[in-house]
Amino acid sequence: MSLSNKNFSNLLSKLVALNSLVIILVILLAGFSVKDFACYLVNSEQITGQQLIDTLNRFLWTVGIIAFIVAGLFHFFTVKKMIEPIKHLSTATKLIKEGAPPTKIEVRSSGELKELIENFNSMSETLYSVQEQREEMLRDIAHELRTPLTNINGYLEALQNQVIEGKPELFGSLLEESRRITRIVELITELNSWNNGHVFLEKQFSPVEIDKVLTEIVTAFHLKLHATFMKIHITLETEQIKGNYDGLMQVFTNILQNIFDYNTGMTLSIKGAINNGKYLITFSHTGQFIDPEKKDRIFERFYRIDQSRSTKSNGAGLGLTISKSIITAHNGNIGIDTDGFHHTFWIELPIE
Repeated sequence: MSLSNKNFSNLLSKLVALNSLVIILVILLAGFSVKDFACYLVNSEQITGQQLIDTLNRFLWTVGIIAFIVAGLFHFFTVKKMIEPIKHLSTATKLIKEGAPPTKIEVRSSGELKELIENFNSMSETLYSVQEQREEMLRDIAHELRTPLTNINGYLEALQNQVIEGKPELFGSLLEESRRITRIVELITELNSWNNGHVFLEKQFSPVEIDKVLTEIVTAFHLKLHATFMKIHITLETEQIKGNYDGLMQVFTNILQNIFDYNTGMTLSIKGAINNGKYLITFSHTGQFIDPEKKDRIFERFYRIDQSRSTKSNGAGLGLTISKSIITAHNGNIGIDTDGFHHTFWIELPIE
């Protein structure tokens, strides 16, 4: 962490001004003291000649030493107060370098140093938050991969020890576990791609007729939709947005797949309409219970509504997380409204 040129220049100006003040203080203190003392000796004590010079010399040395001590103490404590925040910053940056989270620095300064400390505190909080998220993601990935890898190892050890015989059903189970690991890795790669700061360079954004994208996804899921629901209501207004076609298709696919996995009702409503300068898309259905207070957690990595679901299920717990990243890359918003059983996924996308 280093001072910017502007902050450094301002700090240097303050130190120069302080040094100048100290020098002026010493000169004034010594000058006025000698002048007054000389007048006193001549007018009141009637001292003149060499005796006056010797007396003034001794007094000048005494006053000079006292003025130096007073000005030095003033300079020391003032400079100490000015550079104390910088010492705290240096200690905090050392902690960050060593990988330890620094404590928040109390702001007691003003001006540029206050701004610098506030920016540093904000940066420290962001770094600590990112580190926690990274560690949490590593734990989640390890948790998701542990079960399929344990199953594969168990089967292979049993085969090696001739406890069981190799059969097509067994090899099919091993293949499914292997494919699950592959799906998780691919989803993590896709999530990282959309979370990348250069997403707009990696993904092509162009004018997209959003109602046609929704129509295509409904057509693709036509058989599964009609096999799952008795009533399907679709209302779409025509509008164009700037987006990534494949990314939007993946978002709608993930949402519909989530609806299929947790649906308990017989009716699905899909709407797309212009609302306050944005295109609002909603998917409404009846599904398994979602705690309204924890509804936003379904967009977290590896989170499942039913924590007892087997890791052999199709979902890897990343679909809605990727959807949120994609919609965020489109400068939009995604969420869910629910009373516990009646759920409405909603997406807001800016109109071009």
